[in-house]
Amino acid sequence: MIELTAAQVAAATGGRLHADPDVTVTGAVIIDSRDAAPGVLFVALPGDRVDGHDYAPAAVAAGAALVLASRELDGLPTVVVDDPQAALGELARYVLARARSGAHGGVVPQVVAVTGSVGKTTTKDLLGQLLTPEAGGEQAIIFTKGSFNNEIGLPLTVLRVTAATRYLVLEMGADRLGNIAYLTGIAPPDIGVVLAVGVAHIGHFGSVEIIAKTKSEMVSGVADGGSVVLNADDQRVMAMASLAGPGTIVQTFGTIPSADVRAEDITIDPMGRASFTLRVARGGEAEEQRADVALQLVGAHHVSNALAAATVVLRLGVPLPDVAKRLSEATALSPHRMAVTERPDGVTVIDDAYNANPDSMKAALRTLAVVSGRTRRSVAVLGEMLELGDSARAAHDEIGRLVVRLNIKQLVVIGQGAYHIHEGAMQEGSWGSESIFVPDIAAARELLDESLEPGDVVLVKSSSAPG
Repeated sequence: MIELTAAQVAAATGGRLHADPDVTVTGAVIIDSRDAAPGVLFVALPGDRVDGHDYAPAAVAAGAALVLASRELDGLPTVVVDDPQAALGELARYVLARARSGAHGGVVPQVVAVTGSVGKTTTKDLLGQLLTPEAGGEQAIIFTKGSFNNEIGLPLTVLRVTAATRYLVLEMGADRLGNIAYLTGIAPPDIGVVLAVGVAHIGHFGSVEIIAKTKSEMVSGVADGGSVVLNADDQRVMAMASLAGPGTIVQTFGTIPSADVRAEDITIDPMGRASFTLRVARGGEAEEQRADVALQLVGAHHVSNALAAATVVLRLGVPLPDVAKRLSEATALSPHRMAVTERPDGVTVIDDAYNANPDSMKAALRTLAVVSGRTRRSVAVLGEMLELGDSARAAHDEIGRLVVRLNIKQLVVIGQGAYHIHEGAMQEGSWGSESIFVPDIAAARELLDESLEPGDVVLVKSSSAPG
C-alpha cells in the first residue's frame, strides 16, 4: 500500500485516533492476524464465528503498526470507527483517489473492472496476463486474487496499490441490487466490462431483470471520460449501452457481425480448447484487422471471456498481434475452474468445482462431451447449485435432462439439494445405473474409486457452500 500515517488513516475513515498520529503504515492492509508483519494495518472485522478485535493484540505483537477497530483496544495503536468494514471501503476509496491524483508521486493507475453472472474470474485473470508485459512486469500490475470481489475483497485489492502500479484489474461481484454501485463508488473504473446476465444468485435478486439492473450499475459507475465494454451476444447487456454517460465510449465484443471485436471461424479441438479468428473493426470494413488465436483454456465458453479481455487491452493501446499472441499463451490461473488433470491411472479429471450456476453448469457439461468424444466414457459428478430460490427445482431438473441429451455416460449426483438433477435425468430417459444419487462426497468417492477406469473423463462441478 501507499504509505499512510495514522492521522491520514483516521481522516480517510472518519475515525477517532488513539495512537501517535505520526505512526506510519508501510505494509499491507490485512484482516487475518496470521498475515501480520511489520508495518501492516490490521482491520478488526466482527464475524459470525470470530471477532477480529480478539486477534488485534497478536497482530500488533507480530508488527502491525495500526489497528482499525470499532472500539478502543487497551495499549494498542488504534483508529476507532463505527463500522470497520465500511471504513475499509472508505480507506480504499481515499488511497485510490490519492494515487489517481498523482499526490503519491508515482504512476497514475488505470482501473479496469469486470462484472457479469459468469466468467468474471477467468476474464480478470486473462486481463492480468495480457497487461503484465504492458505494465513492465508483475510489480506494476495488480489484479484480484481468486475472486476477491465483494465489499471486503475489493477494498483489500485496491489497497495493494503502490506508487509503481500502472494497472489495477478488479473483479466486481454482486448478490443484491446496489452491490456494484457500492464497489464502483470505491473504485470508479476507467474501463468497465459487463460479460453476461444469467441466473446466478437469483435467489437473492428475485428476478433476472433485477440481476440485469444490478450489472448495469457498472455502466453508470465508470469514471468520467471512461469506457464500457459490453457483450454484443447478450441482449440484456447490450441494453445497458443507453445508460452510458455523454462522455463514455461504448465498445462491444461477441460473435455477431456488428460487434466491434468479434470471433469468427471458431473451432474446438479434442481437448475442448477453442481457436478462432479475432477481428477488430477500425471504423470501416476496409480497415478491419484480424489475427488468429488458439486458446489454452478448456471450454468453448472461454471465447467470450477472451473477446472481453481483448477488447479492453486493445482499448488500452496494445497492438492486435500482441493481443492474439498473449491470448494464445494465457493459462488458467485460479484453481477449480476447468482445470484438467491427467491422473497416473489414465483418468482425466476436469475440475470446475469452485462454483456452479445453471449457465456455468451447462458450459462445463458441453465441454465434458467434447473432451470425452466418441471413444472415452464421460462421467459427470454434480452437486447442488446454490442461491437459486424458487427456480432451484426446475434449474436442477434441466441440468439432469441436459446430461442425457449430451449422451453423458455416467451421472453421479451428490446430496439432497442436487437430487432433482438425478430426477431430471431419469425423466429424460436415463435408466438403471446411468444416473446414481448418493448422499454425500464420501459415498461418491467410494463409488468412483470402484468404477472409474483408464480413459474415463470425469467432470466435477458444484457450488461452494458458505463457510
